[in-house]
Amino acid sequence: MASKIAMLQLNPTVGDIQGNAEKILEFASVAADAGADLAVTTELAISGYPPRDLLMQTDFVEYCHKVASGLNSQIPILVGTPVTAIGGRNLPGNGVVRAGDNISEVTRKQLLPTYDVFDEARYFEPDDQPGIAKGIANLEIGVTICEDAWQHCKATPNDYDSDPIEQIVEWVKQGTNLDATVNLSASPYHANKSGIRLAVARCAAKSLGHPFLLTNQVGGNDDLVFDGRSVVSWPNGDAIIAPAWSEGILIADLQSPKNCEWIGDGEVTFLKAVDALIEDDDKLDAVVTGLSDYCRKSGISKIVLGLSGGIDSALAACVATAAVGAPNVTGISMPSRHSSQHSIDDARELAEILGIEFLIRPIKELHSTADSQLEDLLSNGNPVAAENIQSRLRGLIVMAHANANGAMAIATGNKSELGQGYCTLYGDMAGGYAPLGDLYKMEVYALAKEFNQRIGRDAVNESTMTKPPSAELAPGQKDEDSLPPYEILDEILRLHIEDGFDATRLIETGHDPATVNDVLTRLSRNEHKRWQMAPAPRVSKRAFGQGWRQPLAAKHDWRQ
Repeated sequence: MASKIAMLQLNPTVGDIQGNAEKILEFASVAADAGADLAVTTELAISGYPPRDLLMQTDFVEYCHKVASGLNSQIPILVGTPVTAIGGRNLPGNGVVRAGDNISEVTRKQLLPTYDVFDEARYFEPDDQPGIAKGIANLEIGVTICEDAWQHCKATPNDYDSDPIEQIVEWVKQGTNLDATVNLSASPYHANKSGIRLAVARCAAKSLGHPFLLTNQVGGNDDLVFDGRSVVSWPNGDAIIAPAWSEGILIADLQSPKNCEWIGDGEVTFLKAVDALIEDDDKLDAVVTGLSDYCRKSGISKIVLGLSGGIDSALAACVATAAVGAPNVTGISMPSRHSSQHSIDDARELAEILGIEFLIRPIKELHSTADSQLEDLLSNGNPVAAENIQSRLRGLIVMAHANANGAMAIATGNKSELGQGYCTLYGDMAGGYAPLGDLYKMEVYALAKEFNQRIGRDAVNESTMTKPPSAELAPGQKDEDSLPPYEILDEILRLHIEDGFDATRLIETGHDPATVNDVLTRLSRNEHKRWQMAPAPRVSKRAFGQGWRQPLAAKHDWRQ
């Protein structure tokens, strides 16, 4: 009789221990009805991932451990949960328990990543060996947790002292018979990550000589998004990949990839050993998921934002509409003495096509009053101060609407502008979330086109797509008066932030030396703004936020 393992691709909420437990039991019940013998959750499914400093509260860890161990299910479940401390540092473990089983704990995570967005050595005590769930549903199952599998494939920047997959390989060589090895994972999304995950699974299965099942989290938690795409690989390289951006259950038939079943929205992808994964550019799904889950898990139902008639606020409105629904989004046009009529018209057309509420609140009178009250200051000071008054008045209006209506304001800036400080603190940066904060300017245009294609209408119209970007804070102002063309700026920022190119290497690629130095100096000088930016969903290899840690009080023009 074929053995079937249910991989529960879950979207847990951090801290909702009882809610996460109920979801696990609900999914396990569905899996049992579908013929599964055993269920496996994602990493830290009981607490939600990442729980961050909640792990420093002993009662939180103890409660998670107790609830996970006490789950009463139709079929056995391997549950990811924080487990109580046993080491000298008095830190908990990132563990796996057998729900409702007297044996309870199976293993604790060995390899604790401390790079990019990860800081697990701060929270956990590492184990020194992987686990085996013996005789669970009449199966012998090797058990690993997320990073434990990545060292074997050389897919991690850390060079750890141990290789948990190789340890299981040695056990197999010494006579331990395993039916499969599972990996409970919470592997965050970034572009092209799923291909790496597939390589990890194939590498592990080939070395182990039996199926390798990686169950990955889905959904958004704060600035991290998880795409799911749980994967099963067999030793010959055949693989099954679950859909992205959808909760569900992958029923893995250990004997036959063709008999695997997905319960949920979407369809599985079957790959023969010779097949490479064709990765979709799904950044739009990522940012919608990030904003949607941030709102849902925070109890936020309504969004308000400024609509300037420009590309950034247009895409932000599209994302907000997809995330919380058109009836829950309000867009506000706030024209000043410098605003063009086409900006108002473009904003109105966008709102009408999306079906969101559209308001016009001119700032001319507020602007004149501020100018009058601050005339002696503004007439003799830096002209940027007068320009920023307009942005901050708009921030004031948006926040007033948000507070008065129990809504969340969102910031509409993109990664290129945030990278150059081309944004105003307490103005256009005001908001609880920045859905475009990890998208370069040219990606904003690309995602606007994709959104139009998805809905079959040009919500973001041709005028918005083609007019020169402008903050409209001064007569005739254009972004390129202050910044390099976005095609050039984006490439310099991407190569530097994500690929680590220094100034010398950027110049060697053909970029103008003066432009490179100016861009990198601006990037450094404006770090104080990014420390105050709203959380943004991470979609690139390296985003501003947890994975970007730069000094504030520093000499930023050291290249000159």
